[in-house]
Amino acid sequence: MKPDLPIHDAALHWALQTGEPDFADWDAFTAWLEADPAHGRAYDAAQVALDEAAALVPASETEPVAANDNAPGWLSGGRAWLGGAVAVALVLATTFLIGFWPQGEALYVTAPGETRLIALDDGSSVTLGGGSRLAVEGARAARLESGQALFTIRHDAADPFVLQAGATRLVDAGTVFDVRMVGTALDVAVAEGAVIIDPGKQDVRVDAGERAVGTGGVFRVDRFDAASVGEWSRGRITFQNATLADIAADLTRATGTSFISTDSATRLSGSIALDAVKADPRALEGLLGVRVRPRTDGEGEGWVIAAR
Repeated sequence: MKPDLPIHDAALHWALQTGEPDFADWDAFTAWLEADPAHGRAYDAAQVALDEAAALVPASETEPVAANDNAPGWLSGGRAWLGGAVAVALVLATTFLIGFWPQGEALYVTAPGETRLIALDDGSSVTLGGGSRLAVEGARAARLESGQALFTIRHDAADPFVLQAGATRLVDAGTVFDVRMVGTALDVAVAEGAVIIDPGKQDVRVDAGERAVGTGGVFRVDRFDAASVGEWSRGRITFQNATLADIAADLTRATGTSFISTDSATRLSGSIALDAVKADPRALEGLLGVRVRPRTDGEGEGWVIAAR
């Protein structure tokens, strides 16, 4: 039965319920999701919030207990990991939800290997890459929290589109640009128009056919093939002077298959069709001239990329 609750409370309810191994009320859950597009966004945010909350609960406090111990009635039957720390974890989850979902803001989260097209109210759009998180506020502002996104923006000089990527503020002065963020490293490539990085401070202008790469707020602008901007959204990734560790991370996000590399010295440039790698990860050996072997360190499944 669909809970008669505010959207965020209902999202947290369903995130808890669907995490149970014996959950069976899929018809009601599906009906709730389909009732409003905002429900799916709220559910994604709740899942992320619960995962974040779980990571903060000490392992010694996550012993299984009765599912309704110390929990409000509507939350009975919650995730087993809540255990004796159910009250603490629920407070943490609620706190994370408030942070992830300010009033008027929508959070989008993608799994590795997944892409998602987000239509903005003014006709603009964002293609969100795998393993990414993007918060959107209305049609003219967004915040990239991690990963990569391709922005196709309806330019309006009187009301420019503003993107916050970590500590860096980007203002659209054009129409099509790609942003990739890993930790404090930021990569901005422009296909059409221009993007201004930190206007009023650094005022770094990136025009069509240029790419700005920066770490810690210091950017270098180079020429870049405008046609390759956002290629990952069309099934191909292109990289220039990238380390094997960075290439492995990009492949993981783009394909959903786990790749790792401890090699931060070897650098390569090239272009890879993702379908070939999805079909056979060892195809990278011929494409990049590297060694690819199954992961055997006991830390999970996947593939290790190493220089020959």
